[in-house]
Amino acid sequence: MSTQITISLPDEMYQRAESLAKLVSREVADILVDAIALSLLPVVSRSQNFQKIAEMSDEEVLALTALQMSPKQDEQLSALLDRQQAGELAEGERFQLIVLMQIYQEGLLRKAQALHVAVSRGLREPLSP
Repeated sequence: MSTQITISLPDEMYQRAESLAKLVSREVADILVDAIALSLLPVVSRSQNFQKIAEMSDEEVLALTALQMSPKQDEQLSALLDRQQAGELAEGERFQLIVLMQIYQEGLLRKAQALHVAVSRGLREPLSP
């Protein structure tokens, strides 16, 4: 099921979406739907079920500061991003790309949160600017 909405976008944002749509031979609306999906899924999905990092032990926090995608997922994500850039991404691969991007973004968020907690506890030095 879909809900149709009307929104106003800044001209520059629409032009970027339009350029990407032309580059990958897709409709602008599809590009915008994917962009929204990639932006919102990590916020409202599994991340709500994660244990609060501030409540974790020092060892658990430090382990999270080194969090990375599995090599297999990283390889799949890279391949799908390459296919998307080349305009060769199949319809069935779009969902796989969205899921992998969600995993990547959630991991990045958790890692950043863990780094913040580790620095505040004195477990790690702050990252240099």
